[in-house]
Amino acid sequence: MRIEFTKMHGLGNDFMVIDNTAGLYDLQTDIVRALADRHHGVGFDQMLVVARPSVQEAEFDYRIFNADGSEVEHCGNGARCFAAFVREKGLTTNKQIPVNTSAGLISLEVLGDGQVKVLMGVPSFVAEKIPLEPSLATALDIGVSRYVLAMDETAPPLSATEKASLAGQTKPLESIEFCAVAIGNPHIVIPVNSVDDAPVNTLGPWLEVHPMFPRRVNVGFLQVIDRHNLRLRVFERGVGETTACGSGACAALAAGAQNGWAESSAKIRLNGGTLTLEWPSIAQNVEMTGPCTKVFEGQIEL
Repeated sequence: MRIEFTKMHGLGNDFMVIDNTAGLYDLQTDIVRALADRHHGVGFDQMLVVARPSVQEAEFDYRIFNADGSEVEHCGNGARCFAAFVREKGLTTNKQIPVNTSAGLISLEVLGDGQVKVLMGVPSFVAEKIPLEPSLATALDIGVSRYVLAMDETAPPLSATEKASLAGQTKPLESIEFCAVAIGNPHIVIPVNSVDDAPVNTLGPWLEVHPMFPRRVNVGFLQVIDRHNLRLRVFERGVGETTACGSGACAALAAGAQNGWAESSAKIRLNGGTLTLEWPSIAQNVEMTGPCTKVFEGQIEL
């Protein structure tokens, strides 16, 4: 099987984008994993697949596969690349593009300055929608899905620097406080003093697969610079830490606004760059605006 693809990135979060509207490719888990291998394949954080729409309201179905082969519900950085890809390939001439994901419809808008705006969906703080098992943690405020999770014998040890970054957490550091948010896919947001020192690659892998999260979870570490400027690092399920995570940024804004840490309009700086976010009201979509970049086109024979 020969696969034609475009390599793209959104703030360094990199993607292999494929037009499968003709249904030519059978993308099994082992194929995705092989293609994701950065030494023997193409290499990517996620594979994005353009497919024929399965609902009348959408122009396309938007499918997302992690590097480990698992299919996920949403990817905000990928959505911007998806919009640029379908326009460049002549699959649509529309600047506003409704697409269907496994989490529902989202809207993409190609702007005149090379940026893309994505209506990412309405955040949910309901345990069943995230999903999470609330009995495995202590609820601080169910209304905004704030919990404290015990650091039991399965938890990894933290360095002194990592502990210092969590100084605003429960003392002594025997548990982790977080806010849980669903925005197409599951996220938790952990407030920290410093994202540079945060235990992203220590706590991230442990929390991702914790029994509290039946579909695993994306783990965000949020530093509030001021109420309109935030910093974020995200350990993504099935991938690891990425340079940027669009849905993670939206989850962080929603968590910050609902918990009084930040305003509902803010810029979030990730390691790969900055996203601009707006959340007009609790019942409306989070609007994310940011860039996307084409790297190269290619073919690979499997």
